[in-house]
Amino acid sequence: MSVLDGILDGVLEDLAQRQSEVPLRELQARAADIPPTMDPLPKFREPGVSIIAEVKRKSPSKGALADITDPAGLASEYALGGASAISVLTEQRRFGGSLADLAAVRKAVDIPVLRKDFIVTPYQLWEARVWGADLALLMVVSLPGGQLRDLLGLATEIGLTALVEAHTEDELSRAVDAGAELIGVNARDLTTLNVDRTVLKRLVPQIPEGRVRVAESGVSGPADVADYHQWGADVVLVGEALVRSGDPRSSVGEFIRQATTR
Repeated sequence: MSVLDGILDGVLEDLAQRQSEVPLRELQARAADIPPTMDPLPKFREPGVSIIAEVKRKSPSKGALADITDPAGLASEYALGGASAISVLTEQRRFGGSLADLAAVRKAVDIPVLRKDFIVTPYQLWEARVWGADLALLMVVSLPGGQLRDLLGLATEIGLTALVEAHTEDELSRAVDAGAELIGVNARDLTTLNVDRTVLKRLVPQIPEGRVRVAESGVSGPADVADYHQWGADVVLVGEALVRSGDPRSSVGEFIRQATTR
């Protein structure tokens, strides 16, 4: 069993519990009263580099990263530093996140919010919508067959922008063929947790013009963000380096400054 398989097993167990408490029809009814989502793509397409700053307590590869008692406050600091969007980990077992974190962040900031989780069912997309997300992560590696296209279509239908994540050429090809507008290249292989930052450099040229390119993982400081931008990333998602920085507002600003002045 790969690392990803183990994570997905836990995700599905927790999902079954939530579904037993709140049926899909109830979620869909709640969604009818939610305000429209924000479209992140116009900002992401502007010149320079955009930062998606992440609320992240821990990870399977590094363990505990930060004791985040106020996710809303952290997200506000990110926004004041110039972040274009906020990513919120909502997986509980390995990342220490929750849908409550997502809701708190949504109330605190007026920029788009990404639900970052292991989304493999329509129910999770409806959850993302109801709890305040504007974007949702879809990982090609965990969506075989027609699942990717189906979930991408549903995300669009209910107003969510899908960040479709790839790690290999084959996964990237599937993301492109499915029609993803926002494509992430993850330097981390989720089946092993190994990181190779040059994956982005190899794959970005294969992303068609007009799609928005996002670099994920492998950022330890501003120089890494600058590298990713130089290699073709329009957007860089940063988690660990920000939650450990001690000054998230200034750190976001410095990441943007260095990437745009190199």
